[in-house]
Amino acid sequence: MALTPPEIEQFETDGVVVPQCRLGHAAVADLVASLDAHVAASTRRDVDFVPNVLDHEPSWIRFALLDEIIGSVRDLIGDDVILWGSGLFCKAATNGRATPWHQDGQYWPIRPLATVTVWIAIDPVDEHNGCVRVIPGSHRDRVLHEHARNDSRELILNQELSAEQRGPTSPRSLILEPGQFSLHDVYMIHGANPNTSGRRRGGLAFRYMPATSHYDRELAKRQAEEMRLHSMVHRTLFLASGADVSGEERHHRAAVDGPVTGQYFATDRSIDRLVYSCH
Repeated sequence: MALTPPEIEQFETDGVVVPQCRLGHAAVADLVASLDAHVAASTRRDVDFVPNVLDHEPSWIRFALLDEIIGSVRDLIGDDVILWGSGLFCKAATNGRATPWHQDGQYWPIRPLATVTVWIAIDPVDEHNGCVRVIPGSHRDRVLHEHARNDSRELILNQELSAEQRGPTSPRSLILEPGQFSLHDVYMIHGANPNTSGRRRGGLAFRYMPATSHYDRELAKRQAEEMRLHSMVHRTLFLASGADVSGEERHHRAAVDGPVTGQYFATDRSIDRLVYSCH
């Protein structure tokens, strides 16, 4: 068990938890080096948000399967886990854009709607450089609120909740040191202020669903068209833990074939598995 019983209880009560366990020094150094290399090689104007970064950096799946991470996810949604999404958040110093108040479920084509997001701090993250802010308990009614579209260039995402929808509960800031991570529920209302600190704010997010849920590609297509979203129709599903117990005939890749600590080597599409070297 990666989470303690009080941490599991806090997740159930608040919809979010920052566990005592964290990534070790070697993993943090690897994360920082990987982010630095990604930013240096990027041709984008900014990398405030890179949706499904595994499309660009397949080897980063090694972070999604670290014992501290996948163990915490299993403690919340069970042993049968599908890794279906990822995102790189790298708010640049002084001009990192804001993330509007939203629920992740507004975007995700998963039914039944069930997902745990793990947000891993790569840099020190605080209120000055735009940490994630959450509304504790906003997940409890399991209601997906109607979002308004806001296409402002000052925002990372274009779906936004109003102050009235957020309710009277004061936001909580998730202040994290490198290697710490938070876990939050798919219905949790959250957002982030812009980064005006002069310091980069780098974080890596992974999305996990219980293997009993369905990734609805037809819904993903409609969402992309209706909300002008980045298309998630062709998203690859990874079996991260246990077995696919959905009873559906769906294609996914086993997350690893060999030690997770091995260097990424190749994708063998003939057997639809990710292959890692073992040294």
